Formats: sequence, structure tokens, C-alpha cells
Amino acid sequence: MSWRYRANATLEGLTGYTLTRRVHRRPPPPPKPAPEARRLPDDVVRPPVDPAFDRLLRRPVFLLSSVRSGSTLLRVMLNSHSRIHSPIETHFRRTTVGLTTDPVRQAMTHLGHTHSDIEHIVWDRLLHRELTRSGKPVLVEKTPSNVFAWRRIATCWPDARFVFLLRHPASIVRSWHEADPENRPVAEAVPRTLAYMTYLQEARTHLDGPTVRYEDLVADPEAVLRGLCDHLGVGWEPAMLDYGRQDHGGFVKGIGDWRDKIRSGTVVEARPLPSPAEVPAELREICGLWGYL
Repeated sequence: MSWRYRANATLEGLTGYTLTRRVHRRPPPPPKPAPEARRLPDDVVRPPVDPAFDRLLRRPVFLLSSVRSGSTLLRVMLNSHSRIHSPIETHFRRTTVGLTTDPVRQAMTHLGHTHSDIEHIVWDRLLHRELTRSGKPVLVEKTPSNVFAWRRIATCWPDARFVFLLRHPASIVRSWHEADPENRPVAEAVPRTLAYMTYLQEARTHLDGPTVRYEDLVADPEAVLRGLCDHLGVGWEPAMLDYGRQDHGGFVKGIGDWRDKIRSGTVVEARPLPSPAEVPAELREICGLWGYL
């Protein structure tokens, strides 16, 4: 029996402690940087090469709108239909694919995929999973930033359908500021929201689909929803007017409207439209194009 063992046994019996040698461990090495996620050379955005295998979604519907246009209200009313699934804002187009090694880039090129092809397959799989889990046959996706990628979305799904939602541009500006006054100053309201409106108008001039006005939706929701049901090939259901009775995935900032009005579960009357004198000069052109002047 060594002296160290005897000493520790005595010490532990008297105090409950033992003597140990302090071990000086080397700090762990810093993490290696992530491999570079380069895009494949000669990337091309194109329709599916083999639609039967490259796409699972059939005739998806994309609700295109500016921010603060009432798209969350329209989403939850559509989602209240027994045959329509309209999820939270998925921001699917921000999902990218990283090809981090030469062999994987070589393999994808050999298989005939462009980088965008692979991303389109991922987008399609993501949304198809969302629709399949809902048990419903019709998907309506609404993420306002989709207006900036309407060309690519239409290319990804050549059979896609579109619905356009408008609101008085000055009302959009005011609502955007009021949703978060501290972080959304008035000075930024016009340029930030006008970018959405400009791309939305561009999409309207190139794509087919019905146009819905927020002011009409809140004034006569049944009439507007009946028209959309006809367009989507589903029957009208009164439950769409009572969206508060159903689960719509929560109202969380960043993936849809989150304020008290949408949480009420009922359609709230719109505020009076701004007068022509209240319309900023930068918005007069888009107001004219949308018929608000």
C-alpha cells in the first residue's frame, strides 16, 4: 500500500476530501472553417428537365402580395377550407444547396443538374411534404418576399397558379411603420414597401391570375372567397369566414402577421382610405396603376 493511498484514505475519512494532481489540459483546437459552398459553374434557372420525376407538387398556388397587405388574413381564411392548405410563410426560396466538395460538384454535373435544378427539387420536396402532411389536395403558399422571385417560381413550377393581393399603397406604408414603430421608421417606410409593390406589379403584368383587394376582402369576405374558390376549383365553405376556430400554426413575427387584429379570429373592418392629399409623391404612380387615385 503506497503512502499516497494511505494518506488519501486517512484524509478522506477525516474530511471527505482526497488529494489529486491537477491536470493541465490543452485547450481544444479551434473549429475548422466550413467548406466553401460554391455554386456549380454555368448555373441555369430552367423548368424541370423531367417533370414527372423532378416535381411532386401539382399546380401549386402562390399568393403574391406586398408586406402589410392582409395576406395573413387571406391565408388563414383559405386554410380554413377543408381542401386548401395554406401554411405559415415558409420562405422556401431562401433554402439553398451547398456543394462543398469537388466530387459532389462533379457528380451533380454528370447527373445533368444545374445548381438551381437541385434547389428546385429541394423546394418542391419541402412544400410537397407540407401539403401531404395536411391531408389536403391544394397548396396555397404566401410569403411576401416571393414577389422578388416570381420569375424563378414560375420557372420552377410551370403549372403554378397565382393570386394577387393589393392594398392601397399608402395604407401599406402606414401599416408597415405601425407594426414596429421603433425598428421601422417612417423615413424607411416608403422605399422599403414600394420595392414589394413594384415587383408585385411586374408579376401582375406577366402572370395570369385573379386580383383581390384587401379593402374588398374585409368589406365582403364571402363574395371574395367565393370567387377564389371558383378559381381554385373547390366549393365554397362557410367555415372560411370563422377562421378563429381552427389552428393555423400560430401568429409569429417573421412568418406572418402577429398583431392583435389577426389574433382576434374575426374579420376587422378596414380603416378609411387615405385621401389623395395624404399619398406621398413616390406612391402616386403605383396608386394610379392599382386604381386607388
